[in-house]
Amino acid sequence: MSQSEHDVVVVGAGVAGALTAKYLTRAGLRVLLLEAGPATAQSLAGYEGHLRHFYEASSKGPESAWPANSHAPQPDTADLRYANGYFVQNGPHLYGSSYSRLQGGSTLHWLGVSLRMLPEDFRMRSLYGVGRDWPLGYEQLEPYYRKAERELGVSADVAEQRYHGLTFAEGYDYPMHRIPPSYSDQKLAASLEGKTVNLDGSAVSVSIRTYPAARNSVPRGDYTPVGAVDRRPDGHLVERPLGERCHGNSSCTPICPVQAKYNANKTLAQADAHRLKLVSQAVASKIEIDPATGSVRGITYQRYDDNGLTVHHARARAYVLAAHAVENAKLMLASGLHGAKDLVGRNLMDHPTLYAWGLTPEPIGPFRGPLSTSGIEDLRAGPFRAKHAAFRFDVGNDGWAAPAGAPDTTVADAVMSQHRFGKELREQLSQVLSRQIRFSVAVEQLPSLSNRVTIDRRFLDPLGNPRPAINYRVEDYTLAGMAAATEVYRQVFQHAGISDCTDPAKGKWFPSAKYQDTTFHYHGMGHFAGTHLMGSDPSDSVVDSTQRSWEHRNLYLVGSGSFPTMGTSNPTLTLSALAIRTAEHLIAELKANAGDGS
Repeated sequence: MSQSEHDVVVVGAGVAGALTAKYLTRAGLRVLLLEAGPATAQSLAGYEGHLRHFYEASSKGPESAWPANSHAPQPDTADLRYANGYFVQNGPHLYGSSYSRLQGGSTLHWLGVSLRMLPEDFRMRSLYGVGRDWPLGYEQLEPYYRKAERELGVSADVAEQRYHGLTFAEGYDYPMHRIPPSYSDQKLAASLEGKTVNLDGSAVSVSIRTYPAARNSVPRGDYTPVGAVDRRPDGHLVERPLGERCHGNSSCTPICPVQAKYNANKTLAQADAHRLKLVSQAVASKIEIDPATGSVRGITYQRYDDNGLTVHHARARAYVLAAHAVENAKLMLASGLHGAKDLVGRNLMDHPTLYAWGLTPEPIGPFRGPLSTSGIEDLRAGPFRAKHAAFRFDVGNDGWAAPAGAPDTTVADAVMSQHRFGKELREQLSQVLSRQIRFSVAVEQLPSLSNRVTIDRRFLDPLGNPRPAINYRVEDYTLAGMAAATEVYRQVFQHAGISDCTDPAKGKWFPSAKYQDTTFHYHGMGHFAGTHLMGSDPSDSVVDSTQRSWEHRNLYLVGSGSFPTMGTSNPTLTLSALAIRTAEHLIAELKANAGDGS
């Protein structure tokens, strides 16, 4: 391949693309980074504009601060009410998650949960006869987990995270101390001390544990938290004394007002600006393949701005697709690249999630602090996974806001249905709002060939690119996990003296799936995975253990799309660790081949 002004073209400026760009440029390589969406969030003024948009929005959903650009449309959780959004939903069940096509990606509106996958998550086929095994294990990824935790700025205490076989290097602790547990976390923890739940006939101890979070707290050692990012249009980076500690705001999702929570623009600000060319509003539309060698010889992208649309071609020595599990698959398929045995786009996964909510026996102080600070992790592992899915609970600090629209709906119900007003209304709200608690119960999903992203050229976006078509079913393994999780949350509520007020009808717009005699109303967690699976055999996977395409050896597909399974952990930390591992591999390879003209 002839030389060009770039060593690597990276598609997508979310966390995987940002980490790739940072590592490559700091190693002296020249990178062109293409981002489909606007770059507004990289400047403080732009970020504050998104913050105002959130404040002014009547609905405070995940996308309320980050509206889509018409040229880079994105899925919106509100689309699920009508199934007529960016996704073409082919069913039989609705895929209930969304993501953002903006510089920074979905880290702009994530919660920051940064759990490691468990050692057994990498060996599901070997241990339990279900799912797939990874081509690498926890031990191989552990050093990269440490690097990712430092890059994202994770707050946690190792002593609290040693469970289910998780191990840490001698002398290691997280970059920052854990985020303090909320008052409700502490009350719930006290009520569960020494308690067990029955799961499939076995007694399992349960406890409340703060989870690792990519939100700034008190730093350890020489670690310096990254605060607010303010990169000006001329490329000048201005330091801002904001975001160095979590202020306890209750809008982590969709936007942290002070940027104390990690977003990928913090990583991009640390890249070598002299070796990075970042082009926003640039939609990659086709991967060009050399028919003689099978190598990628370029990427076509559409650049849109106030002056209209132009088409460009980017060439480099290597190419990295870091857009998103769905967008990577969509671009591959639109380029006619289906992979061995038509595997590209298949094995789409998520964490279908149930809500459970109730009233505690005494006030616990909801509606303040981060949306969630702790969870129940005890059901993430165990022999039961041979029969049904594992699951974990996030404990909410936001009352019934997520499942039932509190406090607004609580007030409306008291006035309209119970006819309360004046002093009686105030007393009613004081009694109810102060005791609200909710769990989000995220349930494991295994890879399935029939769950997939495809394209249908009858359905195009405004630039003429195909929209993603989703075929999706919540299968019995996951549904049986939902049934088990329901029994467990009820036992936890009973131990804690919580009156169960869960009413799926209040979230009836949520997608639903029936299992035996029960209809479960679930929502997606935004935890996309699958679509370009990693493996050790090119006949049943799309990429190898370095996330390098088996068929196109100068092409890498990075991100959660490479996950063979996903366990119960939020995918961002693991995909970040994998991206760093791939970047280091790519640096070594390109430097070794620097003089061969390839």
